Parts: sequence; structure tokens; C-alpha cells
Amino acid sequence: MSILFKNADILVRREGKIDFLRSAYLGVEGAYIDYVSEKAPEKKYSETKDMSGKLLIPGLVNAHTHTPMTLLRGVGSGLPLQRWLFEKVFPIEDKMTESDVIIGAQFAILEMLAGGTVCYQDMYWDYSALAPMVLESGIKVNAGAVLQMNDPGAQWAKDFFERRFAATERFFKNYNDAGDGRIHANMQIHSEYLTVDESLERCSDLAHRYGMEVHTHISETRLEHEECIQRHNETPIAHFERMGLLDTGAVCAHCVWVTDDDLEIMARKGAAFVHNPTSNLKLGSGIAPVKRAFEKGVNVALGTDGTASNNNLNMFEEMHIASLLQNGANCDALALSPQQAFDMATINGYRALHREDSGELAEGKRADIAALDMDKPHLLPDADTLALLVYSAQSSDVCMSMADGRILYENGEYKTIDAEKCKAEYLAAAKVLLA
Repeated sequence: MSILFKNADILVRREGKIDFLRSAYLGVEGAYIDYVSEKAPEKKYSETKDMSGKLLIPGLVNAHTHTPMTLLRGVGSGLPLQRWLFEKVFPIEDKMTESDVIIGAQFAILEMLAGGTVCYQDMYWDYSALAPMVLESGIKVNAGAVLQMNDPGAQWAKDFFERRFAATERFFKNYNDAGDGRIHANMQIHSEYLTVDESLERCSDLAHRYGMEVHTHISETRLEHEECIQRHNETPIAHFERMGLLDTGAVCAHCVWVTDDDLEIMARKGAAFVHNPTSNLKLGSGIAPVKRAFEKGVNVALGTDGTASNNNLNMFEEMHIASLLQNGANCDALALSPQQAFDMATINGYRALHREDSGELAEGKRADIAALDMDKPHLLPDADTLALLVYSAQSSDVCMSMADGRILYENGEYKTIDAEKCKAEYLAAAKVLLA
């Protein structure tokens, strides 16, 4: 299958800087982009789409989320993280069935595809149950089986960890690189505070054995950060480094309270920093040092976190808030430039998720693409297209989402998911869980 997009404005990169081609052509052959130019190609494509008035951008990456938590959207609003988790979230999650988890995640995929997100990193349960649905949807995901020990002194908690530890290895063996690489299996460690050193040592051994990168929450709150220092006389980042958990390309979510020394460790180890501005603000966790992270050479990506703490999966909103937040906190209008914010949601996210074959619209790259309808009142006039993307564009402006050359969403229509059936099942599950 081949597709030619014609008369499109196209976001491209020239020596690392974002630029735009006008009324241009982009060709897709199979899963890859094979043509980008302002001149029409000589090659004939099996399908041609006129994209007049549309802007093609790389598909967005949500580098940290918990998709089944769409079923908990808004639960516990007004509580800080620890109370939110233990008083509201965990009790509801204890009632969730495997079916609930699948339908909550599928409903999240509907929301993400409609907003131009074609790749995400999830953290939830044993992902073996979710993998078939994700593969059918066509979206891309990095996931595993989240490892945690809510009560280290209790046998049930130890047994729970053992089941998830076995599931982590099983998922890697069964699903890593499934769907031509659309699923990427990694190690999901909830956090330092919901593990013990013995379990972290075993996680490190397994990660090294298979080359799995580690995805974790880290230094999200001041309390978490300071209690780790009290326990180990070192920060969570330093502790994970000592345990060998940053050796295989870690992805560290939140990083609100990381120190300059932590950032230097992350830069040296190639660990990615995933900023979740809306969630951090809503939970009162603080403002992450994104500007300092860039200055230290850390790869900074962007995520929404789960919908219980956001309350949506809108990556355009995250770009907007991330940029304004850093500029205001640093009293510097260029603390986080529009390009940096956009890079966080695209190319930096793909790099963080070890998907370097995507993230830009160039020949030879994976055809992960979103299209925006630019003929909207809030997008006119177009004096600065990049600024429009970061400060003005909305997820509702997306008119097409494509992953690996396959259109998954177009003009309100989902190509791979029965949206009405999904919605009905989702609302029925939510009614029971939130009763």
C-alpha cells in the first residue's frame, strides 16, 4: 500500500532546526516515508490524498501515561499524590478486572489517536492482557508489567511482586518487537518507595540480561525524594544508578525534585526525563527543572500521566503548559522555546522510547504522522507556524493520525476500533467501578 499526500504544508528539519515546506508532497510506501519535496514525485502511488489547508507533523508521543485510568478520570481531585494514591486510586484499582483494564486502555487509545498521538509509554498491570488489543488498534506502545510492593512486610505483597516479575520476563519473550516493532517491551518499576533493594537488585539483573530499559516514577514529590535520602543517604536517581537500573536506557517520569547532580547522572547514563506538567501542577507536586535538564544535556520528553491526575491525554495542551510554566518559573520568555516544547512531544519522545527510526518527516523514517486542519479561527493568521502548534493548536484540530503508514483515525472516523462499542463498554465499566 502506498499513499501520496499532496498540497500539504509539511514540518521538516534542516540541520536540527524546524522548518516548513509549503504545498508540498509526502509519499508513503508500506511503513516508511519514501518521498518529501515541494516538487511532485515521478513515482505513481496507489492512493493520493489532497491535503490543502492541512499541516503534516510527526505523530506525537505520550512518553508517560497509565491508559486504563481513563476509568478513574478525575477521581480524588484536590488531594496530594500520596493521599490520592492510597485513599482513592488503589481502592478502586483493587476492584478492576482484566476486562476493565483492557476497555479503559482502548478508550484511551481513542482519545490519543483523535489528538494525533500515535505512540505512548504505558505503565499498568501485566500488559500481556492488553497486547492483542493494542496490536489490533495499530498504535505503538512501550510497556511491560508494573513492579511494585505496596507493603514490603506482607506476604501478599511479596507474592504480588513475584507474579509481576515473572510476567515482565514473559511479556518480553512473547511480545517484544511484536507487530513489526509496534510493541516494545521494557521493565516497569513503579518507584523507589514501592520497592525494596532486594527486588531492585533482581530487576537490575533481569534488565541487564535482556537489555530492557527501565521506566519508573522518580523524585515526583519532595516527600518521596527526601524519604529516599533518609533511607539510603542518596537521592532516588543516585540510588537507581547504584543499583544498575540506569544502565540500559532508563525513562524517568516526573523528576520534579531532581538535583543538578541527578541531572548530570542522567546525562551521563543517557536516561530520559519525562515531564508531566499538568499532573505535577494538579497534584501540587511542584515544577520540574526542565530548563536545567536541557542545559545539562538530558533528553527531555513529555507525557500526560494518567487521566485521574490530568484529566486528559491532550499532548498539545502539555506542550502549551510546559512552555508557559518554564518561562514563568524562570522569568525568561525563552526558558523553553517553542521548538524545545515541540521536540519534547515528538523526536525526543521517540528517542526516549528507543524508536530512533521515527520522529521526523524524512525519507527512510517510519510513517508516523498527524495532520492538522489549519483553517480554524484560532490558527489564523499564520505568522509563525511553530508558535501556532505550541501555543494555539488543540487536539481537536487533528484530522488524521497514521502509524507505520497505516491511517488509524481520519476526520472523526476510527479505522481499527469500533468506537461506539468501545464507548458503551467503557461507560458500563466506569459505572460499576465508581458506584
